[in-house]
Amino acid sequence: MFPEIHHLHNDHNPGFHGQAPEPIHKNLLEFSNFIKQKGDISCGLATDGDADRIGLYDAKGNFVDSHHIILLLIHYLVKYKNQKGKVATAFSTTVKIKNMCEHYGLPLDVVKIGFKYICSIMVAEDVLVGGEESGGIAIKGHIPERDGIWMGLTIWEFMAKTGKSLNDLIEEVYAITGTFSFERNDLYIDEEIKNKVLQNCKNNAYKEFGKYKVSRVDDLDGYKFFFDENTWMMIRASGTEPVLRVYAEAATQEKALDVLADAKKVLLG
Repeated sequence: MFPEIHHLHNDHNPGFHGQAPEPIHKNLLEFSNFIKQKGDISCGLATDGDADRIGLYDAKGNFVDSHHIILLLIHYLVKYKNQKGKVATAFSTTVKIKNMCEHYGLPLDVVKIGFKYICSIMVAEDVLVGGEESGGIAIKGHIPERDGIWMGLTIWEFMAKTGKSLNDLIEEVYAITGTFSFERNDLYIDEEIKNKVLQNCKNNAYKEFGKYKVSRVDDLDGYKFFFDENTWMMIRASGTEPVLRVYAEAATQEKALDVLADAKKVLLG
């Protein structure tokens, strides 16, 4: 079916060769470098051990995060496959999904983090795409559960049917939503500092993070601090690991990283 496909780590290894299994860029540098060195790979697909989460790379070895994948899937299913339905996403996903849904006239539900909340909507309602920041995504016409391989194959179908590169398709998305970049820091800190930060969030103590002034706060699941409608930073304690996750979205990667840097100084200073 795929005569020119290349495989990396295509073996049974429950220890993942000592590498953390989450398919995000910091865990996939070997894969990224492989794509850059080969020079003839159109797109790279990675999953975790049970293949429910997706990681994606473009032809230049650049990571394409789950936010962009969700937007690509909405765009493909509506514009090119004439499908409709609700979109359900987790609280930590990009605000650009709202822009895309407004563009196509789709209802949007934003839910707590955890695919079970998305799944509960998918089994009860007509959902086109359901997705979360960690790479778990599901689409209409398949099971109401995360499937990284199926999402990757759907993106490849999108590329094959249009004859366009992944970056060309992302530019189609940007034409609707505007450009954006999403970054995340995992802060491994002791419980005392973590609890202090969370208590400050609860008490509405943070009015600014360096040069970034807080305009409003959403607290559906964690604390999302908006600096404007397209620039925000979120704080949430992991439910599965001893870590405080800090997320940021901005128009450019440089600005998103700058938000995280200013936030870290305030949170740990």
